[in-house]
Amino acid sequence: MELEDYLQPEIAVTAVVAAAIFSPRVRKLLRRGAVYGTAGVLIAGDTITSFMRNVGQGFRQAGIEAAKGGVQQTQQSAGGQS
Repeated sequence: MELEDYLQPEIAVTAVVAAAIFSPRVRKLLRRGAVYGTAGVLIAGDTITSFMRNVGQGFRQAGIEAAKGGVQQTQQSAGGQS
């Protein structure tokens, strides 16, 4: 193959991919990137799940407090009318 052949996009991409596949350094780098990327996705998922769980608990607690406040107001107004 001549130098002009490598300037064609299809051949250049194929040459780069082949070099990456057969290079131990590049394979190691790709594996490491895949591991770190997967770990990052798992950590982000755990963080989002924890945040949403805390938000849900906050809403539940606010609902309970609001219900208690409504019961107390009802009892106070009923006691005040007698």
